[in-house]
Amino acid sequence: MSEISATARRELVQAIAERYRSALVAQKRRILDEFVAVTGYHRKHAIRLLNRRRIWGGPATGRRRRIYDEAVRQALIVLWEASDRVCGKRLKALLPVLLPALERHDHLRLDAEIRERLVRVSASTIDRVLAAPRAGKGRRRTRRPNAPRVRGSVPVRTFADWKEPAPGFVEADLVAHSGETMAGSMAHTLTLTDIASGWTECVALLVRDSALVVDALDRLRVGLPFPLRGIDTDNGSEFVNDTLLAFCTKHDIEFTRSRPYRKNDQAWVEQKNGAVVRRLVGYGRLEGLAAGEALTRLYSASRLFVNFFQPSFKLAEKTRVGARVHKRYHAPETPCARLLAHPDITEPMKERLRAVLATLDPLKLLDEIRTVQHHLAGLAAGESVHVLPRRDADLDAFLKSLAHAWQDGEIRPTHRSGPKPARHWRTRADPFESVWPRVVTWLELEPDRTAKELFARLRGEPGADFAEGQLRTLQRKVKDWRHLAARRLLFVPSLGNAERVKTDEGVGG
Repeated sequence: MSEISATARRELVQAIAERYRSALVAQKRRILDEFVAVTGYHRKHAIRLLNRRRIWGGPATGRRRRIYDEAVRQALIVLWEASDRVCGKRLKALLPVLLPALERHDHLRLDAEIRERLVRVSASTIDRVLAAPRAGKGRRRTRRPNAPRVRGSVPVRTFADWKEPAPGFVEADLVAHSGETMAGSMAHTLTLTDIASGWTECVALLVRDSALVVDALDRLRVGLPFPLRGIDTDNGSEFVNDTLLAFCTKHDIEFTRSRPYRKNDQAWVEQKNGAVVRRLVGYGRLEGLAAGEALTRLYSASRLFVNFFQPSFKLAEKTRVGARVHKRYHAPETPCARLLAHPDITEPMKERLRAVLATLDPLKLLDEIRTVQHHLAGLAAGESVHVLPRRDADLDAFLKSLAHAWQDGEIRPTHRSGPKPARHWRTRADPFESVWPRVVTWLELEPDRTAKELFARLRGEPGADFAEGQLRTLQRKVKDWRHLAARRLLFVPSLGNAERVKTDEGVGG
C-alpha cells in the first residue's frame, strides 16, 4: 500500500479524533488499529495524536495555567535572601518558620493566594525558580601536633564511634583568621557543634591560648539549651592539656580526642567551620581588639540566625555497594527544631526555645550580620580607623534590596571580590642562573635540542654540580625561552613604506 500524504493524515486525525476520545475501550482499540494501518504511525504516537485536543493549526485549549508566576518568584527571592541563600531543600523546610516570622515583624505582606502557593511549593521548584538569581553570584600550612604528657590519658574517638548520642556531646575546633600567612598573632574562632542537633556556638578568641579556651567553654556551658555531656577535640595543645582535662573532670564532662592527621574524625565541626565560620567571616586576616569586638558582635547575631533559621541536613544511613557509597539523609531541619523534637530535652527548655523563636526577627539578624561583615572586611583590608556601625539601622532599605541583591553577585563583604593574584616570585635560588647565557647560545645555534640533552651536556662539563631533580627546572626555563622566541618571530617590526614599495615592485616585476 502506498504512503498517504501529510495532508491526508492531518485530515484523518481531525475526522476521527473526537470519535476516538468519546468511544469505549473496545471501540478505541478497533479505531486505533485502523488508524495505525492506514497512516503507518507508531501505535504510541497515534494515541498521542488522537488524544491531543489541539490539532495542527487549531485553537489552543486546555493549556496549563502557570502556578508560580512572577509574584511568587519575587517573594521566593526575598525569602531566599532572608535565609542567607540556602538551597531549595533547606528553604522548603524553613518556610513554615521564616514566613510567619517575617510577617509577625511586618517585613512581608503577601496576598493569601500567593502565600498558599509559597507553602505548597516543592524544593525542586524552588531551585528552578531561583536558578537565575543563583547564577549571578594554596594549600594551607598545617601545624604539627604537640605530644603533651596528658595526651595518653585522653581516649580516642573516631568518626564511627558516634552512634545516636543525646544532645550535649559536642565537637570543638579552632579556626585561625590568619589570611595568607600564619606568622604573628591573629584572632581565632572556637567552634562547638552538637552531634545530635547540629546546634553551633562560636566564640572569638584574640589569641590561641588554652586558658581562653577553658574560659570560653565555661561561659558557653551555662548558655547552651542542653547540659554539656562530652567534648571531642583534635590533638592541638590548646585542647589537650591539664587545664581542659581538669575542667572536664570537675564538671563531669567526657573528654575525648580524634586521631592525629584524621580530620574526618571531626567531620561535624569541620563542616560547620566552612558552612558557618568561613561563610560568615571569610579568609581575611583579623587581629587586635577591634577584630575581636567585631567577631563577638557577629557571633551574637549569627548564633540565633544559624540555630533558629538555618535548616541543615543530617545523615541517616550510609551503605557501601562495591566502590560506591550510598548516603541517605533526614529531611532538613533547624537545630532548634531538632531539639524541640528530641525526647531528652526537658519541657521547660523547649518552652524557652519556643519563646525565643517567637521574638526573633530573622531579617533584623541578617541585617546585623551584613553590617558587621562590612566592618570585618574593612579590618581585613588593613583600614587603620574603621568604626563599628550603630545597631539601630533602618530595615526598610535592606528589605527592598533583597529583591535584586542577586543581580550584584556575591553580597557578603567578607568574601573575596576578585581572583587570587598570580604567583610571580621564586622561593628558591635559580640553579641555572650562572650558566643560562651559555644555554641560550646553544639553543640559538641548535633550536631543536631538548632540555634533557642540554641538561646532560651541562652535567658533563668540568665542575658541574647539578642534581637529577633539577632537570624539571631546566625544562621549564627552556619552555619559557621557546615561547618568547616564538613571539619575537610572530611580532616582527613591520617594513617601512619605502621598503614595502620596493618589495611590491619586485614581486610585480
